[in-house]
This record gives sequence, C-alpha cells and structure tokens, in this order.
Amino acid sequence: MRINAAMNLSSTLWRILIVLLCFSIKLCSSQMNLLGFLTVKPAKLFLIGSNLTVYCHTNKCEKGFKLSLEVNGETVTSSKEINCTAIFNLINFRTPSSSVICMLKGPDSSKIVDGGDLKGGLPPDKPENIICETTRSSDNIICSWEKGQKTHVNTTYNISLNRENGTRIELYQIQDDKQRGRPNPLTISRAVIEENIKYQLIITAYNPFGESQSDPFIFCLKDLVIPETPRIVNIEFGNNSQAAVLRWETSDSSEHLRSDVWLRTDKASSWTVAEGADLNESQIRVSGLRPLTDYEFQMRTYMPHNNTPRSNCSKWSASVRGRSPGKGPSQQLHVWRTFVSPGSNVTVLWKPPSPEDYSGVVQQYKMFLGNEQKQEVLYGPASSSVPVPAEIKAISISAITSYGTSPQADVPLKHSGGFGPVLRKLAPADSSSAVLASWTWTDDKHWSTSGGEPLHYVVQWTTVPGAEMKWQRVSKDQNNTLITGLRAGVRYNVSLYAVTSRGVSAPSSRLVYSKEQKPVSGPNLSVLVHEARRVHIQWDELPVDQQRGFITHYTVYLQTLDSSNTKLSVTVSGSGPRILWLDCPEGTLAVQLSASTSAGEGQPGKRIFSQPESPAVVLVIGIVFVITLFLAIVANLMCWSCVRKRIKQKCISWGPAWLDENLPKLGNSNAIRLLKVMNSLLPLFV
Repeated sequence: MRINAAMNLSSTLWRILIVLLCFSIKLCSSQMNLLGFLTVKPAKLFLIGSNLTVYCHTNKCEKGFKLSLEVNGETVTSSKEINCTAIFNLINFRTPSSSVICMLKGPDSSKIVDGGDLKGGLPPDKPENIICETTRSSDNIICSWEKGQKTHVNTTYNISLNRENGTRIELYQIQDDKQRGRPNPLTISRAVIEENIKYQLIITAYNPFGESQSDPFIFCLKDLVIPETPRIVNIEFGNNSQAAVLRWETSDSSEHLRSDVWLRTDKASSWTVAEGADLNESQIRVSGLRPLTDYEFQMRTYMPHNNTPRSNCSKWSASVRGRSPGKGPSQQLHVWRTFVSPGSNVTVLWKPPSPEDYSGVVQQYKMFLGNEQKQEVLYGPASSSVPVPAEIKAISISAITSYGTSPQADVPLKHSGGFGPVLRKLAPADSSSAVLASWTWTDDKHWSTSGGEPLHYVVQWTTVPGAEMKWQRVSKDQNNTLITGLRAGVRYNVSLYAVTSRGVSAPSSRLVYSKEQKPVSGPNLSVLVHEARRVHIQWDELPVDQQRGFITHYTVYLQTLDSSNTKLSVTVSGSGPRILWLDCPEGTLAVQLSASTSAGEGQPGKRIFSQPESPAVVLVIGIVFVITLFLAIVANLMCWSCVRKRIKQKCISWGPAWLDENLPKLGNSNAIRLLKVMNSLLPLFV
C-alpha cells in the first residue's frame, strides 16, 4: 500500500510539474526560443480508444542526447527516429486526461523540448427515461433524464418542446453537469402549457465526437401532476424496538394516498426500502428495525391504481432521524437440572439469553422457588448453575436485562415415566472437536402418549472420569445435533433426554471420543506362575484418562535374556479377560505389555523379568517344610505338660482297664532283697 501511495504521489507531482512547465512554456513561448515542438495526430482532442501518434522534434540535433516522451510521468519508447524527430505510437489510448512532455536526455542532464495535454472523450448516448413532474401548487414543470455513459468532455443538450403536430413552442439548451454526473434538470413554465393538449419533448445531445436524439416524450399536463411532498411530523417506536410508527402530513388530501418509506443507518450510505403498513390516512408502521440503532427516515406518497405499478409518486420528504430503544428478551431461558442421586439436592442449570433476543446487558437472574411459600432468589449475571434443596417441588428462572425481563422458564424436575428415544452410534465429525449425535424411537414410536406433550430434547455430555458436564437443548422437530467443544483423546458419556409436559424421560447413553489417540502407556503387568515353557500373566485395566480411545487389543512382548535373544509377541483381544497362559521359550524372560486403539499402538508398559521355577528345588523345599512342621509340633507337645497329661488321660480312658491298675514295685520284693544280701556276703567266704 505504501508503494502504491508513493507511486500515486509521484504521479501527482509529475502532473503538477508538467502543468506548470507547460503553462510556463505557453506564457514564455513568445519571449524565448523553444528547443523544439510536439505534435499529436490526429489531434490532442481524441476519441477514447484511438491510436495516437506523437511527434517530438528538436530544432538542433545534439550529439549524446536522445529524444524521449513521458506520458503522465511514464517514459514511452520511440518506434522510429528521423533526423531530429522521434515518433511515438500510443495504441488504443484510453486515458481521458493526460499530460505529455517531450524531453531531450543526455548523459548528465535533461532538457524539456515541448509539452501538452491530451483530452479524450466519447460520443453521447441516447437520452432515455425522460420524466416530467409537477404538483398542483407548483408554477413549473421539472424534467430530467438519464444521459448514459460518461463522455469526459462537455456535452450540450438541446431540448425541443413541441405540440403534438410538431409545432415548436420552446427550445432549451442545457450543459452537462460534471459534478452531478447527470444533466441539470429542465424547468418548463406551466404558463406555456395548456391543460388538455398533448405535447412532445425531444432531447438532442451532442459533443465533438457525435450526437444522439431521444425518442419523443409525449405528455399531457394532467398526467404530470404528482402528490405534494409529505412531511414527517413524528416518530414513535414500539416497546419491542423492532417497529416504528411515522406520522406525516401533506397539503393534499390524504384520504386516498398511500405511502412508501425508505431508511438508512448512520453507518450505511445507501437507502433501503422499509417494510411498511399504512395504519390510517396519516400514519405508517415500519417494521424490521434493530434495537439501539440510529435511523434516518424519508417517505413519499402516491395514489394507488388497481393492477398498475406505482406511478406519479411524490418527491421524497426531508429526512427525520430517530434512535430505536433497547429490546427486552422475549424468549424463555434454556434450563436444565442434574441429580447426584435420586432424592438428593438438585443442581439447576441455565444458559444466558441469546444476544439476538435482547439489547443491553444481563443484570441478574431471578429464580422462583415453589413450595408451600414462593421465594424469589437473585443471582449475579455470571451465574449459570446453583444447588437447590431436594424438598423444593417447582423451580422457574428468568433473566433481568437493561430493557426488560424474560418470561419464566420452568425447570423440569419430575420423571415422565414414558418411553424415551434411543441414541444411535455417535459419529465423530470431520474436526477433532465435534461429534454428531442422532437418535430414533424404538418400535417406530414417536413421543409416547403416556409421557405428555413433547417440548424438546436435552443432550448432556460428561467427561469420563466425570469432572466436567455440559448440555444443550434441541428442538422437538430434530433427530440429531452436533456436539462441539470436545477434546481429542477424552472419553465422554453422552446422554439423551426427552422433555415433555409430564417430565423427563429416562436417559439413553453412549460413550464416545471425538477423536481417538494412542494410549499414553501400557498397563501394569505381573507374572503369576512361570513354568519351564509356560507363563501365567495378569494385568490391570489401564486408567481411562490414559487410554485416550477404546482399547481394541493388547500386545504381549516376550524376550529371552540368553544368547539366543529370542523375541515373541502375542496379540490379545481388548474385550477378553486380563489373565492369560502363554507358551514361552525356556529360560529367564523379559515381559512387556502395550495397549492399542483405533489410532494405533501406545507405548509399552514397564518391563518385568521372570525366571522359571526348578522342580528339584521345589521338592527339597517341600520336604524341609514338612519336617520343620513336624518337629515344631513335637517340640510344642513336649513343652506343654498340661497337653501331655490330657493326652495320657485320653489314652487311658480309651485303652483296656488293666492299664489303669497300680502294679507292685520290683525293688520292694523279697527275692530282690535276698539277692542283694547274698551278693554282699560272697567276698567273706572266698
């Protein structure tokens, strides 16, 4: 833009310089000798689109200097040079006004040889759409016409006023008004016109490039009379700011007149025909307005005729300005509710009114709590939800704005007990942040008759795990809606409710991702049993926030740690049990597990190492365990005297009776005593 501005500025400066130079040349030509002259053929006044030839001649050919032509600051290459004359061709030249200058350029300096102006033009078009009008109180008839394309040169209009037989009454001449872009209107005195005689008006336009003549315009004075220009007296805006009543007056009788209104706003340059309805003889209602907008109104009157287009309309009235008032909300708020559990407190939700439905700002929300006594509670303009005790049986909400209050919207708290629609498969949209939800009724049934009159649907979606809930209301005539503002890789639980005059239906729910992504990581894995050629593994379910899609399958990776470095992978269905026996190579293994969604495979989980258990070691460990257990039991029995005594008593009670008899002690027998005495006497006899 700066380059264009610089070029325009340079071009303007060149034009000014050329004009000044040419003016100086013309003034001083009689007092100084020019270096040469410039000639244009066919002429400096030319028909636009013609081929022009410019001759640039210098009185003296100077060595090292060359003739050049500049047109509006741009250099034109010469096509031929003959002695001291250079010839330049301007083919199909269409610039209406140009300045040309012939230069003599040398290595270090430039000299002006001569200059001039080129003026292009077009022949006039045929004058058309001649209109002549007057009012009952006017002394003149005003005529105007369309001249057609711009000629770029002075155009003269000769207007001949004749009787119907061709006798000329008056001849008028008018010059083209270049600023208006159309000829000045013609004023004819009504004194030269008789009431019931027909006249014809012929307009001839001419300029240096040609002339054209209009078709005769035949008229009678009574056909030219139009209603007087009306005057707008007052503007009254309606309460909803979308309509205004214009009261007008005119010097004519307004009994049979009808009116048109056009308007424009301060920001509009063109007029727009307004939707108007005549209320009575001097009032018209204009609808389709916007609130808090500055308007400019004009109107005109006309006499209606059956089956004919509007003609003989008055002139447009003078402008009257007015500002439409603010608009209060006319529609109910969209409201909803959620329960943590049946019988618990309810959270009431609402959405702000649509910006197109009101003007100004939302000042606050008013909630009406219906119980034994009605209560009114006010909330700030930033509120969109509030908890309400479970014992409240009826709730309604309205918005209070700068210019009015919206109608109360009842919050549906009851269950209808009727059938509800069923969600179809949710389809992600082209973008990764939207899902198309559609639904249908089972068994070809639409709104259940037992559920009450249909009101609307509510679509509710919650992130899983449940941390964020959003909702939207859908018209009862729709069977689908686009859910937007979703995040890729986040699971949503979408529920559909049908709201009727009797309450809310049971929900139909589905899980969905707006766009699935690869899982963040693999599940936690553990080895339960590792035999020589089999391994028993188990893994935990991957947390939902790490799945980022519906798990289609798992992949188990096995790798031996010996020199063979054998690698195996096994694919397992994502819907099956998360415990599995796998055949594996012998030796110590490294085991990993990954999860996959429709978007691809995620990162594998933590690698764990496992080696098979030896059979001999197991047997030894079993024997040692049994012996240790037996010894422990025996030791306990020996240490526990009370236990031994009880066992002895049990055994005696269960055995034969003689086990319980007291037998004599052998040490107290006579035989034993005699033997002891004899043993003591034997050494005495030896």
